[in-house]
Amino acid sequence: MSRVNELYHEKLRTAEEAIKLVKDGDFIVAGIGEPPALLTALSKNRREFKDVKVCQIFAHRKYDYIDPETVNHVRHLAYFVGAQTRAGAQAGWIDYIPSYFSEMPRMIRKGYLPVDTAITLASPMDEHGYFSISLGPDYTMAAMEKARTVILEVNPNVPFAYGNNLIHISQVSAIVEDNTPVWEVGLPKVGPVQEAMGKYVADYIEDGSTLQIGYGAIPDAVVMQLTHKQDLGIHTEMVGDGILKLFECGAVTNRKKNYLPDKMVATFALGSRKLYDFMHRNPQLEMYPVDYTNDPKFARQNDSLITINGSMEIDFLGQCCSESNGHVPYSGTGGQSDFVRAGNLSEGGKSFIVLPSTAKNGQISRIVPSLTQGAAVTTSKNDVSYVVTEYGVAQLRGKSAKQRAQELIAIAHPDFRGELKEAAKKLKLI
Repeated sequence: MSRVNELYHEKLRTAEEAIKLVKDGDFIVAGIGEPPALLTALSKNRREFKDVKVCQIFAHRKYDYIDPETVNHVRHLAYFVGAQTRAGAQAGWIDYIPSYFSEMPRMIRKGYLPVDTAITLASPMDEHGYFSISLGPDYTMAAMEKARTVILEVNPNVPFAYGNNLIHISQVSAIVEDNTPVWEVGLPKVGPVQEAMGKYVADYIEDGSTLQIGYGAIPDAVVMQLTHKQDLGIHTEMVGDGILKLFECGAVTNRKKNYLPDKMVATFALGSRKLYDFMHRNPQLEMYPVDYTNDPKFARQNDSLITINGSMEIDFLGQCCSESNGHVPYSGTGGQSDFVRAGNLSEGGKSFIVLPSTAKNGQISRIVPSLTQGAAVTTSKNDVSYVVTEYGVAQLRGKSAKQRAQELIAIAHPDFRGELKEAAKKLKLI
C-alpha cells in the first residue's frame, strides 16, 4: 500500500466521529460543495455543542441545525441568503455577512471571516494523493489553508476538475465517505418576458465574445437565447446547464479568448448530473478560487467580456438593489459588482443588468424614482451600464441624471410610465 493510501485509511472516519473534531466556539466554513453527511451529523448532535457557527455562501438543503430553538448551540452565518436561510435571516436568528465575493479569500486570510474548521465535498483521491474541490474552490481553498481542522466528504459523484482546486491528503485532518447524489439544479422555464430580455441582450453580443453569467433564472434564460452565436468563451462565476447547452450546440468554443484561451473558467458549479459528468477530467474546463475568477483585474483581461446579472430594483440614477426588499435581506452581493466593473474595463466589453419591468404579478414597477427605504445598493450608479427589461435597453454610462431617468422610464412597463414621469418631474429630472 502506498503512503498516500495509508494516510487515507488513517484519516478515514464516520461522519459522527469526524464532527467531534469541532470544538465549542468554532467557526465552521462550508463550501458551495455542500457536504450532506457532515452537516446531517452536525445537526443530529447539535445540542452537544456550544456557540458553533456554520458559515456558508449558499445552503442547498434545510438541515436540522437551521433551527431558531438551537442557535445557542449551532448558528448559521450566511455569506449569501438563499431559500433555506431566508426566513431565518429575515427573522434575525441567521446572520448575514455582506462582502464582495472576490474578496472573501482575502478576508479569510486576514481573519475578517474567521475559520476554525473547513468542510466540503471532494472527489475521490487520485494516485498522487490529491482531491479535487471541483464544485466550489471559491473561498473554500482559502478556508482550508487557514483552518485548524479540514474535513473532506469524499463522494464518487463529485467530478475531478483541472485548475487550482486540489488539496493533498497530507493537508486533511479527516476523511468521510458518502455517496449521496450531488445537489442538482435544473434550467429555468423561459417565459415571454425572459425570452424578450434574452433577445435584446443577444443583439449586443458579438461572435467571439467571452461571457460571465450570474446566478439566477433570468441570466440563465438570457443564455438560452445565444445558441446561434459562434466562438463564445466562458470566464464566469458559476458554470451551470445553460453554459453546458451553449457548449453542446457549438456556440462556446473558447477559441477566441485572449486570456486563458481554449479554457472555460469558473469558481463554482451548480447544475445537473450531466454537467458534473461533463466537468470530470475535462481539459477544456478549469475551476479556480473566486479571488482569481471574479477579481476585475483578472477578468477584465478577457477582451469583449460580456457580463450578465439580474437585479430586483433600479432607481432613476441607476443604483441597483439586487439583494434585499428594502431593509429585509433576500440574497447577497455575490459577484455582480465584481463582474460589472470587469465588463466595463474590458476592451470591447459590456455589462448588462437584466430585470423584468414589474414584480408581484405586475403590481409594482422594478424601475423606481428612488430605491425602497433601506434597500442595499449592490451595484452603484457609477458602474451600471446597460439595463435591460422586456421593453428594451437603456445605456446609462456617460449619461446625466436626467438622461438616465428618461432612458429607464422608456423601458419601464407601460402601465407605470405615466406615474414615473410625474415622479421625475417632481425631482426636476424632466
